[in-house]
Amino acid sequence: MGRPGTVLAIDQGTTSSRALVFAEDLSILGLAQREFAQHYPASGWVEHDPEDIWRTTLETARQALSAARLEARDIAALGITNQRETCVIWDRRTGRPIHRAIVWQDRRTADRCRALKAEGNEGAVTSKTGLLLDPYFSATKIAWLLEHVESARALAAAGHLAFGTIDTFLLWRLTGGKVHATDATNASRTLLYDISKGAFDEDLLRLFGVPRSILPEVRDCNADFGVTEPSILGGAIPILGVAGDQQAATIGQACFTPGMVKATYGTGCFALINTGARPVASRNRLLTTVAYQLDGKRTYALEGAIFVAGAAVQWLRDGLKIIASAPESGALAAKADAGQDVYLVPAFVGLGAPYWQPEARGALFGLTRATGPGELARAALEAVCYQTRDLLEAMHSDWSGTDRAVLRVDGGMVASDWTMQFLADILNAPVERPTIGETTALGAAWLAGHKAGVWPDAQGFGRRWKLERGFTPALSAAERQRKYAGWQRAVRAVLGHAGR
Repeated sequence: MGRPGTVLAIDQGTTSSRALVFAEDLSILGLAQREFAQHYPASGWVEHDPEDIWRTTLETARQALSAARLEARDIAALGITNQRETCVIWDRRTGRPIHRAIVWQDRRTADRCRALKAEGNEGAVTSKTGLLLDPYFSATKIAWLLEHVESARALAAAGHLAFGTIDTFLLWRLTGGKVHATDATNASRTLLYDISKGAFDEDLLRLFGVPRSILPEVRDCNADFGVTEPSILGGAIPILGVAGDQQAATIGQACFTPGMVKATYGTGCFALINTGARPVASRNRLLTTVAYQLDGKRTYALEGAIFVAGAAVQWLRDGLKIIASAPESGALAAKADAGQDVYLVPAFVGLGAPYWQPEARGALFGLTRATGPGELARAALEAVCYQTRDLLEAMHSDWSGTDRAVLRVDGGMVASDWTMQFLADILNAPVERPTIGETTALGAAWLAGHKAGVWPDAQGFGRRWKLERGFTPALSAAERQRKYAGWQRAVRAVLGHAGR
């Protein structure tokens, strides 16, 4: 007998593919994960083999169903969430990629972006897309593939090629080549999409040299994306939800009301604030993006990225070797000498929003002969919290719809109670950690499950969101300001050393 309230979510990430089966009560019935190879063919280049992505996606989907002791006929709907901005181009006739996927982290088109900026294009690009001229986004990656893969331009002109971010590639494969589509959140990260008009823009296509013929159709996040080819998962499953990973996490955290903020702490940190029905232009070099598009209605967000969050804890473990595992960092930090003000600016790969200084490099300030592992651990964890405050200060400066909103958090680092308490202290705002940590997959699952009619609407889903633990500010205003001022001095010193 089938379970009409059961939903399968595919969570295709940068280093692994995952699949989860959610029950009607949102509990997880089955979960599988598989890592895949990262390819670095040149300095600053990052690639994935799309066949690895497809293989691991299939394996995990099948294993999650098996772990849940369910079959395709038991699944009401399938939702997809994915690493954003990563590009694949394939031949429509064979379904085979013409090159490895170029990953969002890839910097090979930095010179092209600089040239476009020098020509005075960034203002027009930002006004339409909400994004900056940066190799991070898809457009210059697409152009690179068309220019560097033999015969690619001619094949595109003949109508034989298809472009997609990873969601689109998976949709094509899952539907047996019947659906070439994406959702508004992924489209909004291509540098080709006018987020106000909700359409790919002809001027941007000309600027980047991308032919319209290769682009997917853009649909709502909760649209009908076809059904899986029965032979793939043992039956036809409706695909009813798609969203990029950070937007899916925003949905999974039920941030449906303007002013609600979520931050996801992984290797880096991505924070999004829901700004409602109109895009808000940032004065602080944050990104304006589509938060989600439901039933034809777009909702927007401001987004900021911290390059180093969990990576700072990895540095403590693998670089300094002062901890054996990440969870030890909080306990070590708690033992630090409160009288020492040690600041780590973890600009190991530059500084992200709101600074956008790729040449900046990390530094430690306030060292004494008494500084030891505890103080270094505390400085690393505090740095993540200071950077989060930098982001939220920029968000509140750009958008006055709220002041000191509650911050909902997810990702590996949020398991540290010490870090979350300091985060609440330095933000002077409540921090909420949910009972369901799989917020990215949950967001994709809700999109599909709601479309299938088995889960409630956004408001009803929001009422199902459950708090695992909340953290409230306990630091005095004077101490909070003193500590944050010290961080700001440290950042200014790093920026000065980098020539800013």
